[in-house]
Amino acid sequence: VQLQASGGGLEQAGDSLRLSCTASGRTLSSYVMGWFRQAPGKERDFVAAIKWSSGTTNYADSVKGRFTISRDNAKKTVYLQMNSLKPEDTAVYYCAAGAGIIYSAYGLARSYMYWGQGTLVTVSS
Repeated sequence: VQLQASGGGLEQAGDSLRLSCTASGRTLSSYVMGWFRQAPGKERDFVAAIKWSSGTTNYADSVKGRFTISRDNAKKTVYLQMNSLKPEDTAVYYCAAGAGIIYSAYGLARSYMYWGQGTLVTVSS
């Protein structure tokens, strides 16, 4: 599976931004797609995940109510709609894919086998 993330940019606090992650390669029906982020000098943190087949989602507490993850089966693309952006959302955002991940493990980076290259989101105050 190859993942291509895009959509990052420089935004102001309160703005919205949508990230995209397009997958190619294997059939994704059994996969979970996740978004993680890594701020400078910090560890990579879970943001959101979605199970491709069922649409089941999970979110980090820090983004609940502001971010929405979705997928478009025809385009093999997963989106992360980010609203009400805050300066603390500044990070490189990575999309990831993994097969057979149970719900309780959606938030663990080690659950995912495939990773995209990352896209930078900068939010100014």
